[in-house]
Amino acid sequence: MKLKNTLIVVRDMERARRFYQELFGLSLLQDNDGNMILSEGVVLQDAGIWSAFLGRPIYPQSNSCELYFEELELDAFVQKLEQLYPDVNYVNRMMTHSWGQRVVRFYDPDGNLIEVGTPMPAQGEAET
Repeated sequence: MKLKNTLIVVRDMERARRFYQELFGLSLLQDNDGNMILSEGVVLQDAGIWSAFLGRPIYPQSNSCELYFEELELDAFVQKLEQLYPDVNYVNRMMTHSWGQRVVRFYDPDGNLIEVGTPMPAQGEAET
């Protein structure tokens, strides 16, 4: 079995598409009227469609999962984030974990949690 996509719920499809395209370079692969498939396996689902399908409320900033990206030039990424989205809602600004990885966590405009960190060496691989 293979994991194909990760779906996130958004209130404004175009705003979300622009956010992920401008900030992460994800491109639109398919637009299915309320369901956009982006590169890297990210799917945007219209909140109204998702809520009607589930018959349950949606809780932005639920903190129950996150999208994780790796970026070699983390300082440049944070500068770009702050330039494009000066009102971004941070969970934590740039920090360094005890194992040496630098990360930043924030919410997208729809309250989906995102972490961007420097690459982690593969298990058993020495850091350079």
